[in-house]
Amino acid sequence: MTGGSAVDADSVIAALNEEWAALRELFGTLSDDQFAAPSVLPGWSNADVLAHVIGTESLLAGRPLPEHDVSGRAHVRNQIGELNEKWLDELRGRDRSTLLADFDAITAERSTSLAAMSEEELAAETMTPAGPDSYARFMRIRVFDCWIHELDVRDGLGLTPPLTAGPAAVAVDEAAASLPYVLAKRVGVPPGNTVAFALTGLVDRVLVVEVGERARLVPPGGAAPDVALDLDTCDFFRLIGGRRDADPASVRVVGDRELGEQIAANLAYTI
Repeated sequence: MTGGSAVDADSVIAALNEEWAALRELFGTLSDDQFAAPSVLPGWSNADVLAHVIGTESLLAGRPLPEHDVSGRAHVRNQIGELNEKWLDELRGRDRSTLLADFDAITAERSTSLAAMSEEELAAETMTPAGPDSYARFMRIRVFDCWIHELDVRDGLGLTPPLTAGPAAVAVDEAAASLPYVLAKRVGVPPGNTVAFALTGLVDRVLVVEVGERARLVPPGGAAPDVALDLDTCDFFRLIGGRRDADPASVRVVGDRELGEQIAANLAYTI
């Protein structure tokens, strides 16, 4: 394809396999009560989080979308949300051991399929949650989704944050791709401003967005930004995910404080 995102498919697929293993280990250690407990996501239990991953990978493996009426649910706000909910309805009611076996089976199948894909297939255009892009970009989005859901489950149960730095770094790559749009269109950062995010903790990374006629990522190390936001990697994902535990006050703002606080309070963009 032409014009697709530049994605290192091999590292993305490795990160996806690593994150699936981390999710399997996490869910395998939960008690039945923890498994059934409400998650940080409205309307979903922790079991539903696992079922969501199973459902999405099942769809990517070619399984037909279940037919369930999920209309009228307050936490379902768009077509992707409806698709997710249909899979949850299909899988709800299965016990923990059955869902874990389902997870093992579908991730093994998907891992084998991804390993067999050619460079051309991974670069081919497909529809992704971010619009038309390469299949490899879609898999990077899958890493983002799976990693942030590991964070969700850990946050909801009061467990330590994830230690999966490799998948987290790939998830940061995916989040970075969306930051120019988020800052310019959702937050409303005025043109002429440069915004830097200095992430620390699990991933140490500086992301710089220059907002002009078109907002764009630029390499760090240039002129001093108009505003810099220093924050922990997990706090960054809580904010962009609009999660229950997101705390704009966790961000240290350097430079234009009013603009920085506006950004920290309005970063949420995920579905």
